[in-house]
Amino acid sequence: MTLPGRGLTRRQFGAGLLSLVPAAAGASQASSEAALPVIDTHAHVFHRGLKLAAGRRYAPDYDAPLALYLGQLDRNGMTHGVLVQPSFLGTDNAYLVESLKQASGRLRGIAVVDPAVSADELRALDRAGVVGIRLNLVGQSLPDLAAAEWKALLGNVKALGWQVEVQRNAADLAVFAPQLLDHGVTIVLDHYALPDPKLGVADPGFQSVLKLGATRNVRVKISAPYRNGAAGEDFAKAAYPLLRGAYGLDRLLWGSDWPHTQFEASQSYQKNRQFLDALIVDKSERAQVLASPYQLFRF
Repeated sequence: MTLPGRGLTRRQFGAGLLSLVPAAAGASQASSEAALPVIDTHAHVFHRGLKLAAGRRYAPDYDAPLALYLGQLDRNGMTHGVLVQPSFLGTDNAYLVESLKQASGRLRGIAVVDPAVSADELRALDRAGVVGIRLNLVGQSLPDLAAAEWKALLGNVKALGWQVEVQRNAADLAVFAPQLLDHGVTIVLDHYALPDPKLGVADPGFQSVLKLGATRNVRVKISAPYRNGAAGEDFAKAAYPLLRGAYGLDRLLWGSDWPHTQFEASQSYQKNRQFLDALIVDKSERAQVLASPYQLFRF
């Protein structure tokens, strides 16, 4: 089977990803697909002893430490993970950096930074395993990317080869994402791009997000369907084939969203991993989605 709009067969795609993995990792595997990495691109780690950001909208009353997350990866057959700085910790990425170092290369990080952060600070994060910045813009004003500090930040992000991960509703992403693209950065959109839950795939903003697939410089996380309303799983099943057609399997990223902040009572790592099996029934196709972030996150 040829991947949508990409001219690659599944076997060719898998072989290409396998070439990115150290030979020893796949030496004992009978097939290339069995040897592909299995990557969770969205999780958070924290504990209650950390300093919380001023103006935060929410803070959990429990601990989600690194050791607990690594255990989730092991139990669910994940080879790699990506830690996203929680918004309630603000720009203090110390625990994120510490966790990356302790994981010895198994994890990568997405940091939250002040727009005025220095290039030296960004380079230090880069050496620690950070590969991008996150803009959680839910409930906030959209930044003026023409301002000098934002131009400088995005220029540094581009120079480092980092990504910009954005959490915002689809209607605003339709306007904001093209502005980011004008700065030459790679974009990752969180949680199916968060369309209006009442409109789902019919949301004009979501339709605009689909068109961004043609840029080849935008990726979408098929993560946390529950953040798209009570019918989030039904929405995800309707959205996935549209996203697959618009972006191709190589630009869709799966994330567990562990520990599912504000949805802890109804969600678990295993439940979200199992939902992926229901979302992408074809095992080979699912393996490609789980492996495709390998190069983007520089594993």
